[in-house]
Amino acid sequence: MTAGVAMPDPVSPSRRAVLRRGAAVAAAAGAAPLLAACGGESDGVGKDGRVTIELWHGQTDVGKAAIEGLVAEFNRTHPKIRVDPGGGVLSDSMLQKITAALASGSYPDMAYIFGSDLASVARSPKVVDLTATVHNGPTPWSRFWAASRDAVTVNGRVRAAPAVLDSLAVVCNKKLFAAKGLDLPKPGWTWQEFTDTARALTDTGAGLFGTGWPGVGDEDTVWRLWPMVWDLGGEVIAADGHGIGFADSGVKALETVATLAKDRSVYVDPKPGSEQMYQVYNSGRMGMVVAGPWALPDIIQAKVDYHVVPLPSYSRKSITIAGPDTWTLFDNGSARVAAARTFVTWLNQPAQDVRWGIQDGSLPLSRATEATPQWAAESRETAGLAVFTKALETARVRPNHAAYPQISAALGQAITSVLLGRASPAKAMHNCSRQSNAALLIPR
Repeated sequence: MTAGVAMPDPVSPSRRAVLRRGAAVAAAAGAAPLLAACGGESDGVGKDGRVTIELWHGQTDVGKAAIEGLVAEFNRTHPKIRVDPGGGVLSDSMLQKITAALASGSYPDMAYIFGSDLASVARSPKVVDLTATVHNGPTPWSRFWAASRDAVTVNGRVRAAPAVLDSLAVVCNKKLFAAKGLDLPKPGWTWQEFTDTARALTDTGAGLFGTGWPGVGDEDTVWRLWPMVWDLGGEVIAADGHGIGFADSGVKALETVATLAKDRSVYVDPKPGSEQMYQVYNSGRMGMVVAGPWALPDIIQAKVDYHVVPLPSYSRKSITIAGPDTWTLFDNGSARVAAARTFVTWLNQPAQDVRWGIQDGSLPLSRATEATPQWAAESRETAGLAVFTKALETARVRPNHAAYPQISAALGQAITSVLLGRASPAKAMHNCSRQSNAALLIPR
């Protein structure tokens, strides 16, 4: 993984930091239904028989260069289709942009939609059903990671194609561990061992923190807790769909967060995007940080001697979360839909996916991509990258439910209140349950 892929410089927002803001945006917009709209008058077929489709890719910096390079290659090798990647906005504004576009009747053929927003967007009848497309694609759908498949499936139908994939693990500063005489953690460790280690690494007088946690209540704050909830037997939404499924397991998970706060072993990042948390780690003042593969380029650039280990658990079983995002297609007529299907199918094939993953700082969407020589070489050259990839074997994703943004917002408030010592785990979870259950009662 090339240095600077995911984080071009220490102060500018990384791609994944921007992406993690999505659910907070969706919390406001998700309550209102997306309006059905009519597509453009033209079917996109020019006089020369070539079909032009519009792509809103949402990327910036390295990600923008990567997708534009792939688009250029597709256009060269598919003379009957032209992909125009010039429209749209950055990812964190995509939901509002798409919502307005659907209402006005002028929307793209394909857009980068956060996984946490897909259920809300897919309520529009203009979203193309891709079930047949992915099941008949050149790479068997079963070869895509379960997290890739689950992230784009809404009510049993595939409503988008996977765009990026990641996972969470723990990145340790080997120098700080050695200075404290601590052994580096190994797979199968527990959250108790994590909190004990964070306490041992902390030196408040020297400004050293055991670990960090985003503290603004956004999706970056929230998604780190879900593996803990799942490991304890909880679910985001109960099986009957009428309430949350983590009222008890959520309290237990928040108790772990409370331990970190009580020990003063956690740096609570007060700003959106978690950039300060990563800067503290990269400056050598944090022993452990829960992160994804997007963090490795800056860690390498900062010359931190690091070690990657899977997330701890309560059960000692392997479990983590993936936060996939999607390429969602919109119906602007049969010719443009067919062209968009061709493009997204091409984009998801291993030859293109491996280039996208390496350049953009994400993981392979499928086992077929993982098996390519290019990804094998990247894994050998980048310490710890294989740990993130292997974690996909047990990674789960957030549910595709229109009420998820409201649940996330409520849980974000709960986690932040515990991190800042403003509420006990039980009280914070009580408030979260009340707000989340109310959101689940709204007809969708």
